[in-house]
Amino acid sequence: MMSKFLEFLKDEEGQTSTEYILLVAVVALIVFKFKTTAQKKLDELTSGVFDTANSKITNELNNME
Repeated sequence: MMSKFLEFLKDEEGQTSTEYILLVAVVALIVFKFKTTAQKKLDELTSGVFDTANSKITNELNNME
């Protein structure tokens, strides 16, 4: 019984999945920590892009008339 337990402790097969889970958890924590900052930056970037695209489309449509 003791030898089976020691074999189980020495088995390194499942460590890679555990390492990936820990890595994903750390990345998720970082994302949640900086979520509001990133969201503000994305809102600033996308609003400028959409405003520019909207004005260009409007100008082209007005030129077609």
